[in-house]
Amino acid sequence: MPSDTNDQNRGDSNDAGASQLAAVTGASSGIGLELARVFAKNGFDLFIIAEDAGIDAAADDLRATGARVDAIRADLATGQGVRDVYERMATLGRPIDVMAINAGVGVGGPFVENSLEEELNLINLNVVSTVVLAKLVLRDMVQRNHGRVLFTSSIAADMPAPFEAVYGASKAFIQSFAEAVRNELKDTNVTITALQPGATDTNFFHRAHMEDTKVGAGKKDDPADVARDAYDALMAGKDHVVAGSFKNKAQDTMAKFVPETTAAEQHRKESEPGSASDAR
Repeated sequence: MPSDTNDQNRGDSNDAGASQLAAVTGASSGIGLELARVFAKNGFDLFIIAEDAGIDAAADDLRATGARVDAIRADLATGQGVRDVYERMATLGRPIDVMAINAGVGVGGPFVENSLEEELNLINLNVVSTVVLAKLVLRDMVQRNHGRVLFTSSIAADMPAPFEAVYGASKAFIQSFAEAVRNELKDTNVTITALQPGATDTNFFHRAHMEDTKVGAGKKDDPADVARDAYDALMAGKDHVVAGSFKNKAQDTMAKFVPETTAAEQHRKESEPGSASDAR
């Protein structure tokens, strides 16, 4: 069962219509929490979503910015979780001006050895829930002829990803999907932006069983910096942004111009189990 938390101390100056509303999935930590924070600091009210109990603490933290915050705990890897979120949106009494579809998970390791259950869960969260939420939210935005959607993709979308094969493929899907829908909506006032971070200092590598990899043990970007890059690109109406360090931009550019076999070998050096010790 999903749990809800509501801001019970809303001042008259922060009633519905006083500011725009941003919804963020995967907002209990990492990039999602920092996205919510940057929206709040720029005058948005928030509807935040995550599967874990940390969403309640995140909501309390974000209310300190002065934003109105509604939160729901829901597992977007399930159809029921997506329905719970969209039904809750309908009860807010105001439209979603910005939707940041950020929730995602990775699975590292050899494809033939990885848990099929974990990889199917990844597909349900990274791909299926993204499509369903986008379908529901974008229909509403197009009807109003107003709105912005941010999809969290990855620089892994632009290269084969050995030892993250299903994760990389899921991000390639999101990148292609975002760019295609953006083109479909080019004659509307609804914009689509794809966020492509590189290795970021979040819980991702622990959950993906990748702490013994070169990328998992290496230097990572600050999620707050990634979120600021994402916000700037979203509000500027850009189609995508490679966020974070110059290294991310260089890797992404290289991946687009070298043969895919070469890009795959480069990724393998970063993601192969045990490669953290090889780098020492």
